[in-house]
Amino acid sequence: MDGFQTILKFFINRRTAIGYSFMALLTLGSERVFSLVAFRCPCSNENFRYGLVFLFSPAFVLLVIGYFLNSKTWKLFTGCWVNPRKIFPKGNICHFFYIFGQITLNALVAPVMWLSVALLNGTFYECAMSGLRNPAYLDAICRNKSVKCFEELHKVACGKSTMPYSESEELKLTLQAQSQILGWCVIVTMALLSLLTTCCASCQSKVSHLQLMFWKVYAEKEKEQLEQTFQLYATKLSERNLKCFFENKKPEVIPLPAFQAWEDASQLYSFSSSQQHYSTIHRLVEEGQKEINEERETTLDFVDRREIP
Repeated sequence: MDGFQTILKFFINRRTAIGYSFMALLTLGSERVFSLVAFRCPCSNENFRYGLVFLFSPAFVLLVIGYFLNSKTWKLFTGCWVNPRKIFPKGNICHFFYIFGQITLNALVAPVMWLSVALLNGTFYECAMSGLRNPAYLDAICRNKSVKCFEELHKVACGKSTMPYSESEELKLTLQAQSQILGWCVIVTMALLSLLTTCCASCQSKVSHLQLMFWKVYAEKEKEQLEQTFQLYATKLSERNLKCFFENKKPEVIPLPAFQAWEDASQLYSFSSSQQHYSTIHRLVEEGQKEINEERETTLDFVDRREIP
């Protein structure tokens, strides 16, 4: 039993890395399925548009899904038309762009994985660029090739060109090499961007490393217990209402947060060095659920950090 708990704890502590690994495998499998089942390069003047659609459309869909699945998106935008101050608080206009930037970086993980895998494979890029009719590009790729290269480049991806086999194969390898170079450029760029953003966040941290670790554990426990409390109170309230409805009785009072308390608790939390609060609910409880001051400090949001080095 102790061995099982140790293994379980290990996987829980490494769930972010495991999640990314699973996402990478899923992206790789999806790309292969698209390439083998759905993708059929037309070998015509439509190559460029067709290839780009298959290259970028799944990435865009994954980006939208990433926004949808991030709980911070809905915390940030829920009720923003009714009360714009929720996303643009007085004295801290940049707070919205900072939080939205965090959400966007999280949502970009899956699209970047898709683009990297698709470019490393080279199928979509090869089809798209073989249909590009830009004169400068044609002069560059068809240099030292026969005249047919300018006329039949769009047929190279399908192997239907009447060019000599060696010349056609060289063009295919050139397009695949370009695609793989772009794929590695995307991977290296995102790796450097992730490193820089992580370093900047750590350098600007207003709390120590140990307190940040405690904060992360607290945020996870609060989220877990909040979901359990939702279930408990929702069950109690529904049971009371149904019982009173069918038995025609007056309902007993079940204490629930006021409307303003729900509003305040739904706000994204920002750390203040003058107060040691670890979440919005923590601050509401400590301050007696009074209205949160809109003039908040420009701060760093640690609650949804995925990994602590």
